[in-house]
Amino acid sequence: MSIEINNESGAEVDEEGIVELAGYMLGEMGINPLAEMSIMIIDEEAMAELHEKWMGEPGPTDVLAFPMDELRPGGGARGDAEVPTDPALLGDVVLCPQVAARQAAEAGHDTRDELELLCTHGILHLLGYDHAEPDEHKEMFGLQARLLESWQEVRSAR
Repeated sequence: MSIEINNESGAEVDEEGIVELAGYMLGEMGINPLAEMSIMIIDEEAMAELHEKWMGEPGPTDVLAFPMDELRPGGGARGDAEVPTDPALLGDVVLCPQVAARQAAEAGHDTRDELELLCTHGILHLLGYDHAEPDEHKEMFGLQARLLESWQEVRSAR
C-alpha cells in the first residue's frame, strides 16, 4: 500500500501509527497492495473551510473522505473476489485532531483512539460504505467496530 500522510494541523500526531492503522485496515478489507491513498491532518480553520465547501455545513468536523476511483464489484479497490482487486487511487481522508481531542474527552478515551476511529471511518467511506440509511449504518458501524477491535488486539500484541 502507498499511504501518504501530511500533518498541517500544528498538533502532535502519531503519523507513523496512523499510517500503520490505515495499512492494516486496507489489508483487512482485501484491498490490492498497490492501492494508494492519502491522509491529511489539518487544523480547525482549514477543516471548517472544507466542511462548508463540500458538505454545506458550518464549522469544523472530525473527518472527511474524498473517494477518487469508481468502486464497483470485481474492480476498482473493493470487490467480491477472493483475491485483491485491481489497484486503485482510493482518495483522501482528512482528519482534524483538535475536534478529535474534544470528542475523545467527551467519550472518555484518548485522542489517539479517536483519531484511529475517525481514520477507519474515513477509509470505509473511501471504499464505498455509507451510513445514510439504517441498513447501511448498521453494516458500516458494525464493520468499523470489528476492524477497530482486531486492530487494538494487533497493536497491544506489539
